[in-house]
Formats: sequence, C-alpha cells, structure tokens
Amino acid sequence: MAVSLQKVKKGGRVNLTKGTGLKKALLGLGWDVNRYEGSDDFDLDLVLFLCDENKKCISDAYIVFYNNPEDPNGAVQHSGDNRTGEGDGDDESATIDFSKVPENVKYIILAVTIDQAKARNQNFGLVDNSYVHVANAETGEDLVRYDLGEDFSTQTSVIFAELYRQDDKEWKFRAVGEGYEKELSDLCGEYGLEVAG
Repeated sequence: MAVSLQKVKKGGRVNLTKGTGLKKALLGLGWDVNRYEGSDDFDLDLVLFLCDENKKCISDAYIVFYNNPEDPNGAVQHSGDNRTGEGDGDDESATIDFSKVPENVKYIILAVTIDQAKARNQNFGLVDNSYVHVANAETGEDLVRYDLGEDFSTQTSVIFAELYRQDDKEWKFRAVGEGYEKELSDLCGEYGLEVAG
C-alpha cells in the first residue's frame, strides 16, 4: 500500500505502521548553518533516546549517538558523525528495525544537540532549514517530514520528534519542536541518565 508524504507541523501525528507494512524506518535530519562567522566547526549531533512509558531512557546503553552507534538489541543504528553539516540531503541519520525494539521501549526520542555549544558560543539561532523526515528504509519512500521552521535564538539542543508505541502494536510519529539551553550531558539528565563529569 502506497503512503503519500505527509508534511506535519508542531504537534502533528502520523501513524507509521498501520496499514503501511513498514518494518524498518530511516530517520534523516538535515540543517544549514548560515549565519555563523566563527572559526570553530559547527557540529550538530543526532541523538536517540530509547525510553520506557515514563519517557526515561532504559539505560545508558540505550542512548544512540555517534559514540554509541547501536543499542544492545540492534534495533536502532546511527549512521555516524557529520561534523560540518556540509552538502545536500540528510546530515545525519539512523535506522530503526521495529521488530527488534524491546517491549519495554515505548518511546524513541529524536534530539539534536550542538557539540561544545557554550564553549563555541553557538546556538540554533544560527541554524536554518532544519528538518526531520521518516522514510521506508527498504523502499526509500518518504512517509513524513517535519520542518522545524522556528528560530531558537538561544537554545543549544532541540527535541525534533518522538516515535511512540500505540497499544503495543503500532508506531506513531509526533513532531515536537522543543528547544533547550542544554548540551548533551544535561539533556541526558532529562531522560533519567547520569553522565560523569
């Protein structure tokens, strides 16, 4: 069954698996850095938190990012670190095999953080054209796209979206678009993880 691409706004929801046959999803994020004139690299990082029903990460093994590119079950796999954001298309991506997601994982949170944001005086106010999209990893067909489209002038991390399990059967996408003045270690605390020093 073909599914047409749905563009959603903040708070918008899309059922990814009901009637689609989707088994494996590709999550792609992209952005452009247009107004930064400093000499440091502008390194944005895709981070995925695999969380329980209380939106707390199962353990530190279930945060997937450039330094931990796969969860213990092999359900979520990160494509690797893009340190500049240069080029067309997705800057970072991850795949999710829904058949391998553990039963106790009810949410998969998609966040983007700016590496060393405070030290480099960087924030999302310097970033344009931010988006997240979900595609069928087997066919390449785009299913949903969310363009952030807001200026987060002081925020250093953004929760772009979340995937959540509905009635323990279906997976849905919700566009979140919430910014924080936190770096990765601080954001981990929001999801119940303690990061050493």
